[in-house]
Amino acid sequence: MNPAGYERLQSQVIPGYGSLARLAVALLAASPVATAAGAEVLVAGCGTGAELVEAVAQRPDWRLTAIDPSDEMLQESRQRLGDQAAIDWRQTTVEALVDQPGIAGRYAGALSVLVLQSLPDDGSKLAFLTALARSLQPGAQLVLVDLMQTSLPSLEGQLEAAWGGFQQASGLAAQPGTSNQGLHPIGLARLTSLVNAAGFGDPARVFQALGFEGFLLQRRA
Repeated sequence: MNPAGYERLQSQVIPGYGSLARLAVALLAASPVATAAGAEVLVAGCGTGAELVEAVAQRPDWRLTAIDPSDEMLQESRQRLGDQAAIDWRQTTVEALVDQPGIAGRYAGALSVLVLQSLPDDGSKLAFLTALARSLQPGAQLVLVDLMQTSLPSLEGQLEAAWGGFQQASGLAAQPGTSNQGLHPIGLARLTSLVNAAGFGDPARVFQALGFEGFLLQRRA
């Protein structure tokens, strides 16, 4: 995705997008491990830097590692953040990062906002979650926010219509039936199975706006 206009587009598509980064950072900052001064925190799929801006504002003591496979997104994020010595920028994926020396078990917490939804459920989701779990200290938490499948199929049509109405009211010409194009949402039962297999406990839902849901996941000891 072209980073130009990314934030504006997301706010038009995702209900509550303007608060997602702030909420995600606040949740992680209150977690048992990342609350420590100088904690190291991983931002997986940093995009244009929304979570990084909030992390620097709320927890300037954190030592941040910002990763994204897209050089364009990283450059946009770096320009937005300016010269932040506490941020380690890396163009990579978490799957590749975790195999580098000193990364496994390093982080006191991690943020993953709107990343898992873009991965197909062909082993890619599990590999992503497993790498995140491996990168965390035992007991550390991951804040995960993504588009999810509804647990009530009878509401799917209404939610789809509501999402289209939200986008149109936000200034987008939403096209019926295309809102999930290119995305791979899963349901709560499947997410629970995947995160358990990856090394996390059961997901605790902490946010929901239409189909977008946020969870706290804790790495098992």
